[in-house]
Amino acid sequence: MTRPPVRTGSAGAVYFSLLGPLTARLDGRELPLGPRKQRLVLATLLARPNTPVPVDVLTDAVWPDDPPRTARKNLQVYVSAARALLGPAGDGGRDRVVHGCGGYLLRIAEGELDTLRFGSLARAGRAEAGRGDLRSAARLLREALDLWEGPPLNDLRDSAGVAEEADRLEARCLTVYEDWAEAEIELGRAAVAVDGLRDLVERHPLRERLRAAWMNSLHQSGRQAEALAVYDDYRQLMARELGLEPSPAMAALYRSMLGRGREARRPAASREALSAVALPACTGAFTGRRDELRDLLDVLGGEERVVVVSGPAGAGKSALAVRAAHLLADRFPDGRVHVRVRREDGTARGREEILAELGRLCGVPEGNAAPEDAWQEWLARHRALVVLDGVPDEASVRGLLPRSGACSVLVTARGQLAGLAPVHRIALPVLADSEALELLGKLIGIGRLRTDPAAALRIVRACGALPLAVEVSGMRLAVLRHLPLAEYAARLEDPSAALDELVAGDVSVRHRVASGWRDLADGDRWVLGRLAGLAEAGGFTLDRATAALGCGERAAIRAVESLIDAGAVTSPAGEVTAHAALYEVPRLLGLYARERGASGRGGGLPADARVPSPGGLPAHTGMPVAAGPLSPG
Repeated sequence: MTRPPVRTGSAGAVYFSLLGPLTARLDGRELPLGPRKQRLVLATLLARPNTPVPVDVLTDAVWPDDPPRTARKNLQVYVSAARALLGPAGDGGRDRVVHGCGGYLLRIAEGELDTLRFGSLARAGRAEAGRGDLRSAARLLREALDLWEGPPLNDLRDSAGVAEEADRLEARCLTVYEDWAEAEIELGRAAVAVDGLRDLVERHPLRERLRAAWMNSLHQSGRQAEALAVYDDYRQLMARELGLEPSPAMAALYRSMLGRGREARRPAASREALSAVALPACTGAFTGRRDELRDLLDVLGGEERVVVVSGPAGAGKSALAVRAAHLLADRFPDGRVHVRVRREDGTARGREEILAELGRLCGVPEGNAAPEDAWQEWLARHRALVVLDGVPDEASVRGLLPRSGACSVLVTARGQLAGLAPVHRIALPVLADSEALELLGKLIGIGRLRTDPAAALRIVRACGALPLAVEVSGMRLAVLRHLPLAEYAARLEDPSAALDELVAGDVSVRHRVASGWRDLADGDRWVLGRLAGLAEAGGFTLDRATAALGCGERAAIRAVESLIDAGAVTSPAGEVTAHAALYEVPRLLGLYARERGASGRGGGLPADARVPSPGGLPAHTGMPVAAGPLSPG
């Protein structure tokens, strides 16, 4: 296979390959990449090109079980050896491997790495298909597939970290192969895809889209009996391995082949998906959330039908949901749609309005049935993923969740939506320091981040490690190139100025936090205002909450748990007694709560109201819930 030569300064032409065994060629000559641990480090950096890779990720890839005390020093040795071996990057002779707050970053151009070239060709091919030029689409997709030399990183898969990256790359390759095969079938050239599809189905027997393309290629080639046998084998395999039936789209494809002669057809699953894909683009700044994303992909690929992703305003729930939906194309052949349950001003949309949009996006037939019944019938007959984004309460979505069938619904909400059951729940914590720094570095540049790493850390911590706030900080600093990081950190650390600083163009953190504040009940807002002062000290215990609220212990527990349910207070992830737990209020929400209370606009209850006890009676007669100046705690 001919590789495109790429000039890289004085070092010559270099080309890296991950789509097969790990290799590097310099002017066409294969480079020795050193011992196995050094190759693992290089493979992990190449799998995340031009992106800081945290040191702990590299450590896990090289020493998954018991890293030595010298792990960091050893990593430095491996990186130094790779830097010397590979030489400078082509853009001005800069170091190819650099280290910053977010970890190690390997600079690489599109023409220097097969996975980047693969992605570029695949995107171009899909764009041509979207414009109706299937010949160009098939050609570009075939060019992408020609870069594929076997299972990605097949020589390093004994490392769990590298194996995970390799599986992700292989899934991308399979999706492009399916795109290419469907284009060839549509063009009437099914014969060129038959053998390759058979081989891939043998390696991935449960991948339904591959099966559908293989059936169609056999059918178009005049081999109807074999096409029907492919479906029968799949049906038996699904029943034996998973206890499931093939999807409605697959069954419809099978029925359409019965009694018919040779036809050029696209897979039914693909045709339906084309009419039911409505997703926002993935944000290029998406960072971290690796565990939560893996959890989300696992449960939505299994038998879970409803998943709730919860977290405070600005925690990145929507970005995570959209990212997962884009990665789940092969598991939901009948479509993936995204619907916002709130308007731009944060108010909730009516259920009828949401049902109308779902019906329009998914092609729900209009008839005599009520819209909700028609929607449930569509859910029962398809395998699709529906993202309901920004759900304010349980009542907004109860009639929209699937009662039967193979569809899944992914709900994002600030509150826990405890009234929905059974559901799988994923709570988003704030970002870890390393993830927040990685996000900031993507926006302001790793070089600028390295000029003052201590100030960069102060910035992300002053943002409460909230993804939206870190992103807005990065957007603001990207424009204010003259502003020292330390000066901006000082502004954010000032409680009276932080929310005013977190504005970039028409993106305002205050606006998002205010929407979360409005979601709270009046009593919850008053309680949050009282507890926000305690949170400045790094959290509060139940005893401190009881004193600040001026109520009995049982009433304080109920008040705090109400805020946990609403997503305004976080609690420990593991089991711990109420007295031992340390509760926290997200920093920016706490600042907003104190600001509202200080301005006399706290939205409290009438002066004679009480925080209810578990029995519904006033827990403490001396506890008026009125708006007013907040206690400093």
